[in-house]
Amino acid sequence: MAKGLEIRILFPLALFLVVLLCVDGKRFNNNGHKMRLGRWEGKLKMNFYHKSCPQAEQIVKEIVSKKVAANPSLAPKLLRVHYHDCFVRGCDASLLLDSVPEKAASEKEARPNLSLSGFEIIDEIKSTLEKQCPETVSCADILTLAARDAVSYEFQRPLWNVFTGRVDGRVSLATEAARDLPSAGANFTTLQNLFAESDLDVVDLVALSGAHTIGTARCGVFGRRLLNFTGKGDTDPSLDPNYAAFLKSKCSDKSLRLNSSAVVGMDPTGPLSFDSGYFVSLLRHKGLFTSDAALLTDPSAARIAGIFQNSGTFLAQFGRSMIKMSSIKVLTRGDQGGEIRKNCRLVN
Repeated sequence: MAKGLEIRILFPLALFLVVLLCVDGKRFNNNGHKMRLGRWEGKLKMNFYHKSCPQAEQIVKEIVSKKVAANPSLAPKLLRVHYHDCFVRGCDASLLLDSVPEKAASEKEARPNLSLSGFEIIDEIKSTLEKQCPETVSCADILTLAARDAVSYEFQRPLWNVFTGRVDGRVSLATEAARDLPSAGANFTTLQNLFAESDLDVVDLVALSGAHTIGTARCGVFGRRLLNFTGKGDTDPSLDPNYAAFLKSKCSDKSLRLNSSAVVGMDPTGPLSFDSGYFVSLLRHKGLFTSDAALLTDPSAARIAGIFQNSGTFLAQFGRSMIKMSSIKVLTRGDQGGEIRKNCRLVN
């Protein structure tokens, strides 16, 4: 390997390790010993179904791969469903539950979740697995595996390991989703506090924000940044002026209403490639949401975002952060309030 190329590869990796030590003191105790990072430890495991349903993970992969090959936009949709599930009551598939008459509205009915889609893919996987291994594989594990496989499809290899053994929750409330989901309009302090409540640090916050490198967003979600940022008919001054003009050209006044179906790609470098383009755009003040721009208001987060312009570094950390996120408040066999649903939309 040429010396110059070796330096270009190793420098961002070394710099990233320095940033980890500087911004995340919780990773090491006073004796320098590495501390426990993920709540999956001791609760979830690799290949949990290798005896009870050995073909489970392959079935998920085959169905997801077929769907994403036919419609690449499903990758960000399934990833978003997984995100929104984990931040409310943990990764227990509570988001998949439909509302029941005469009971409180489920998480699906919360405003942040109204634009979610891809539920039918989870239904198909669950139906197939119930025929092969009845009442064995949880909806929570199916969703976690499906999100990983959907994002990984373009690489033709898994981008991170999925630890399994979750069971499904039995409670789903729209009010909790409205309260607990990170908002596209949140500032850095709010985001940091929400993530910290789930044992996710600033490195995880920045890495997981990188999921905005794929997918689209409705104009109404970020419309205030374009036309009425401070209530005076102005544009967010932190937005690159040319990018703001581009967004205005794609989003008419009518489409900036929250219920409009008009969309734009969340990453201006391309909405279907899972890469570091989001961070390249962000550092040029082309982050679509207020919550994206908020990362640049914190020195540590901004430094990490700069390091994640290296795709290899970003992908490696994104996988680690996904493992942590997918363990939030998990229910496992023996925990009260959990079950293996027969139908992901209904409690047993």
